[in-house]
Amino acid sequence: MKKKLVGCWALRGMRQWRKILGLVMALAWADEAAAQVDLSTLDREIAGSRAQVLVLGTVHLREMPKDFKPQSLEPVLKRLAAFKPDIITIEKISGEGCDLMARHPLVYGPVEENRFCRDTAAARTATGLDVSAAIAEVHKALKDWPTAPAPAQRRHLAALFLAADDSASALVQWLQLPEAERRVGDGLDDALVAALRKSESANDESYQIAARLAARLGLQRVFATDDHTGDAIQNLPDVAAYGKALQGAWNADTPQVKRFRDYDATRSKLSKSGDMLALYRYINNPAWLQGAAEADFAAALRERSPQRYGQLYVAGWETRNLRMVANIRAAFREYPGARVLSIVGASHKPWFDNLLGQMLGVDIVDAGQALK
Repeated sequence: MKKKLVGCWALRGMRQWRKILGLVMALAWADEAAAQVDLSTLDREIAGSRAQVLVLGTVHLREMPKDFKPQSLEPVLKRLAAFKPDIITIEKISGEGCDLMARHPLVYGPVEENRFCRDTAAARTATGLDVSAAIAEVHKALKDWPTAPAPAQRRHLAALFLAADDSASALVQWLQLPEAERRVGDGLDDALVAALRKSESANDESYQIAARLAARLGLQRVFATDDHTGDAIQNLPDVAAYGKALQGAWNADTPQVKRFRDYDATRSKLSKSGDMLALYRYINNPAWLQGAAEADFAAALRERSPQRYGQLYVAGWETRNLRMVANIRAAFREYPGARVLSIVGASHKPWFDNLLGQMLGVDIVDAGQALK
């Protein structure tokens, strides 16, 4: 009997020990699961060069004073050329992206009301190609692009880019033509030539900085990387109330908003001064960028409407940045070790630096140093 009793207690003790051991192991696994996986060191033994990405925060040149002269950008262009980018990206929606939005008007609104996309009817008339077909032709042309293209080839590719809803890349080709060769022919008719002439002088950073720099460096195109598929507000029940709530948050007299008003007053003075290099140095400074983020997005998150409009706004903003950064990554996916210049509205820069900085094999270049 004693032996049986001892055996019984021993069995119970073993079961109890197994329970304790199981609990300890479960807690250990829970601890392990809660720990973050460190991806930052996975590229410590990367073969070959690391990609260098310079994010240039820009003002939107269409908002510059009436007496703004594109020639004043030359000191900025000179410093960006010294960076020697292989890839240049811009804050425009690609032809493919606009084509997608046009196919879903109930989601993104009627195409004729989409201020982010361009009408390609004239280019379609001249080339006989819709956006989808033109994109395919662009890829085909660039695949076998010669090192010394003839003027006729550049005119033809410019026409294809216009039909593909990529006017900035069309300008890259146009600017690399001798002046005497900037004329009708090879797919460019009078209407398309007039459009290219207009873009030569348009106050748009995609033309005056990105396209001009790409042409200067002998690149064949720029890459449109904007995306508004994640921040469309057409489906909000009350768009006017949404806008009013956000404007109220941005106009609040909080310390952060007041501080940024001072920062922005300096930006405004620099814009009017015509010293574009000083302006670009200022808006790429971390202090200005932090102030802008606090006055815009932190203010929106404090907004107290029952619908939480401020949170909806920030969610759309972050979705947009994530998709834009994915498009930038895709632009240099096939070019390991590329030097990439991303030109984007200055408010995006902190998000771009942060998100691109998490990519493996990618280093973020200090914009302040690049603009010295």
